[in-house]
Amino acid sequence: MQDNKKIFALDIGTRSVVGIILEEQNGQFQVLDVLIKEHTERAMLDGQIHDVLAVSKVISEIKEQLEKRHGLLTKVCVAAAGRALKTERASYSINIQSKPMMQKQDILHLELSAVQEAQAAVASKQDSHINHHYYCVGYSVLYYRLDGEEIGNLIDQIGEEASVEIISTFLPKVVVESLISALHRSGLEMQALTLEPIAAINVLVPPSMRRLNVALVDIGAGTSDIAITDLGTVIAYGMVPIAGDEITEAVSDSFLLDFPLAESAKRELSLKDSILIKDILGFETEVTKEEVISQISPSIDRLAEAICDEIFRLNNQKSPKAVMLVGGGSQTPELTKKIAAKLQLPENRVAIRGTDAISSLSIPDTIDKGPELVTPIGIAIAAHQAPVQYKTIYVNDQPVRLFEVKKLTVGDCLLASGIKMSKLYGKPGLAKMIRMNGTMITIPGQYGKAPTLELNGTPCSLDDVVQNGDVIKVEKGTDGEITNVTIKDLIDDVPFKQVTINGEVCPIHGKILCNGKIVSIDQEVADRDMIEWKMPETIEELIYSLKKEHLLFHLRPMRLKINGKETSFPQFSGTLYKNGNKTNLESQFDHLDEILIDTGEILTIQKLAELKQYPFEYQIPVKFNEEPIVLKKSLIQVKRNGVTLTEQDFLEDGNEITLEQKTMEPFIFQDLFQFIDLDVPANHTGPYLLLKNGEETTFFDELTPGDELKIVWPQL
Repeated sequence: MQDNKKIFALDIGTRSVVGIILEEQNGQFQVLDVLIKEHTERAMLDGQIHDVLAVSKVISEIKEQLEKRHGLLTKVCVAAAGRALKTERASYSINIQSKPMMQKQDILHLELSAVQEAQAAVASKQDSHINHHYYCVGYSVLYYRLDGEEIGNLIDQIGEEASVEIISTFLPKVVVESLISALHRSGLEMQALTLEPIAAINVLVPPSMRRLNVALVDIGAGTSDIAITDLGTVIAYGMVPIAGDEITEAVSDSFLLDFPLAESAKRELSLKDSILIKDILGFETEVTKEEVISQISPSIDRLAEAICDEIFRLNNQKSPKAVMLVGGGSQTPELTKKIAAKLQLPENRVAIRGTDAISSLSIPDTIDKGPELVTPIGIAIAAHQAPVQYKTIYVNDQPVRLFEVKKLTVGDCLLASGIKMSKLYGKPGLAKMIRMNGTMITIPGQYGKAPTLELNGTPCSLDDVVQNGDVIKVEKGTDGEITNVTIKDLIDDVPFKQVTINGEVCPIHGKILCNGKIVSIDQEVADRDMIEWKMPETIEELIYSLKKEHLLFHLRPMRLKINGKETSFPQFSGTLYKNGNKTNLESQFDHLDEILIDTGEILTIQKLAELKQYPFEYQIPVKFNEEPIVLKKSLIQVKRNGVTLTEQDFLEDGNEITLEQKTMEPFIFQDLFQFIDLDVPANHTGPYLLLKNGEETTFFDELTPGDELKIVWPQL
């Protein structure tokens, strides 16, 4: 049975697999054995196992050899390769106009939405449309912005748009799953899991030092893995696909060496000033370190530049305080100087760290103490002291398994479950577009509510820490409603004035029209309503608003069209006074003004005839049955719209009339009947007689002034 004090760890790399056994005694670690075997075929690519059978074969060989010396091995500590990590920058913006001041949960929701954007970007680059196939192992905020301007903190800020830009690191789930499969085929159970960059940092940069901004670079054969610490934690991970093999290939090309000999020569140069090499043609040559460095300097420059560019990208475009190099490729000649120069750091701030830098560790002299063993030893110690475990959390009754590289929060669980963070908040209510006196006004809908979160039946927040088996319930926030507003909400109070018109006190309120119809100030507005409100400005508008249009009749200049010809009669127009002074209808008025409309004289047909000097009638006095009577005959005939007018009918502005003058004709006896009421005796039996001045006459005899007329019945 495996000794509980012994730790078996594997560092499964691109070119080789390192097996190591440590023993812990009272907090001290001792390296008991190290075994390295190279892959016989290309079974690893970018930190991911592509051929589980081939990798498990190498693991089995290491396991069997170590078991011969140390007994049965059933559990192992491993690490997910840092080169498998995917790093992505992303940003996310929200509209905060008219919203309450931003609080911590709002900002955390904004950050997680940006992480999910980065998660989607990583998935799209890997030909996957399922974002939650990636574990988020950490993210760092690069910038907060308010209305496009960079700002230190968004808490309690008010503006129109808030945004965040983050850099986030993801680990594909398939990397972990393939690693577990390879171990199972080798008869091993995963005792603990960590990340390679965490492993190296854990033994070289203790938590007390992580408040410093330090970069750790693990330069392997195929890739260089980078981790950045700051503010007490690991803030970013990255990888560049260039490492020790690039240098080995440069040595091979420059001196015609096959790859294994070039690798051996490169390692010797880190220890000697000159080496003896034998090229593919069989010639042996002694070359100095300076000569080799001169030949391969462009490749060293490319490696240094790639590492520094990634450090800048991960560290918000600034140099860290120091850089630690580990891994076999870190021993590349002049590499530390070139990295220091490109990062503008003193040379003593870029250093290669070997196993001697690991505190509480002893290594036998028979085992190399170089930087290539830092990561394998770190895996064993880190996985033992701070193992990364799987946790199962239930989100809305669905199990979610998470890879715990840090304290897991409710927000991490929501990301892993595939729930779209940006859709958790309710949608804003529909806006209304109102046109007010020609100006378009937008009335935004009410903002959607925040999601309801519960952890084990208790309300929680996105940054609450979760434990294995916890149950999370998340319910989307309710959508915002349409904002209900009245006209009064938009214009406050309608102005009020008061005037006196012809002695009558008249209050004047502004007229409010909604889609052309008069409404009250309490009318609720709807989308696309056309609202108009205004006070009458001129006296004419005032009179119309008070429905006193009849007063305007007296102020119009009297114009008639007589027999088709327009004629003006200004003496029959009224006069308008404001506060005792003559004015006109276009004049404006003020509060408490006194307005007087003098109606003027009414134009009748009789007055029209007098003005035009037309004799309206002629008459003669006569007597009928001894009673005096005046006979009258009109000399003109006036018609309006075909209707004959009398002398007392009045005319209005704009009337069209026809005026016809008649010839003066004498009165005859029968004209009398237009002016008398004839009483016919009830008992008459014979004919009647017409008498003029006592003599018999006829109906058609002409009359003269003073004639005495009678109608008699002789038999009576």
